[in-house]
Amino acid sequence: MREYHLQSKRHKKKRKRSENGILLGSIILCVVTLFAITICLMMVFKYRAVQMENAVVMDELEAIRMDETVTYTQSEVDAMLARTTEEVSQRTAEETQREFLNKMKEFALSDESTTAMFRYFYPDEIVLADAGEYYFFPISDELRHNTYSQEQFVLDEDRIMAYYDGDGRRISHKGIDVSRYQGEIDWEKVAQDEVEYAFIRLGIRGYTEGAIQEDEQFEKNIRGARNNDIAVGVYFFTQATSVEEAEEEAQYVLDKIAPYKVDYPVVIDVEAVANRRARTRELTKEERTQYCIAFCEKIRAAGYTPMIYGNLKTFMLMLDLEQLEDYDKWFANYDDRFYYPYDFKIWQYTDEGSVDGIDAAVDLNISFEDPTDE
Repeated sequence: MREYHLQSKRHKKKRKRSENGILLGSIILCVVTLFAITICLMMVFKYRAVQMENAVVMDELEAIRMDETVTYTQSEVDAMLARTTEEVSQRTAEETQREFLNKMKEFALSDESTTAMFRYFYPDEIVLADAGEYYFFPISDELRHNTYSQEQFVLDEDRIMAYYDGDGRRISHKGIDVSRYQGEIDWEKVAQDEVEYAFIRLGIRGYTEGAIQEDEQFEKNIRGARNNDIAVGVYFFTQATSVEEAEEEAQYVLDKIAPYKVDYPVVIDVEAVANRRARTRELTKEERTQYCIAFCEKIRAAGYTPMIYGNLKTFMLMLDLEQLEDYDKWFANYDDRFYYPYDFKIWQYTDEGSVDGIDAAVDLNISFEDPTDE
């Protein structure tokens, strides 16, 4: 029993110490917990404060973004423009140089001529090559421009050109021009080949002696065309060296066509003669222009429609177009694409055409008006 008593006393002391330790631990735990809660609350409040601050900043930024009124000083604007211009110029220069070099390479590897290359790189100028020289003429807004669309010209499998409107209807007219070089012509077959009109060469003035000569086939050709209901116009190859000679040529033409119905224009054919003995060799542009005017005015006074025939050299080097705006033009350019910005009524697009009833090669023309409709 005594042993028990002693053990019980020690147990009580131990239990008391244990209880005291638990109490202290509880107190410490509470303090720690309170401290942790305090820290957490501080972090929460700080986080919310940061959020609120960020929200205010974002609201301010959004207000600035939504405000369309942004002002810059003139120096700031100038600096931005200079920087942008420099960047664009540098980029454009690099792209242009690359495009230029690629196009040059393309021309070098193709069969295109040097003239074609110049025409590509100078789209705002008319480029003409003649006698080993190149000429560049700025396209003038003082002259009437044609309104034809190249995409509306169609060359069929027989190499006959036609022009169509936006609805796909053919609105052009098929024609030819002939002289003694086509020999004897079967005009009935020509008519059956859908030729609507023919320009008949009436005559020429010799380029050395200056004598006027009638074309050997004129009478046969004009009668053959008229007898087969083919409308006709006539042309005269001029070598006039004075106003008086130009008027003489016009009167000769008028006398010859008097017995016939001429529906299409009466044309003065202006072309350069390469022969050194040509009497027109030294004529100036102004002189040739005045002779054209003299011829055309005499034809007009007689009630016919005057017209001037020529190629690019004729209209750019030999004549002053600004003085000839009142007269219709017949443009010769042997290509699938015309290269002429100014107004013209007829396009002679080949001198190697083929038409039933004519054994030789013949000039083919496309016109955009039909005088017989008037």
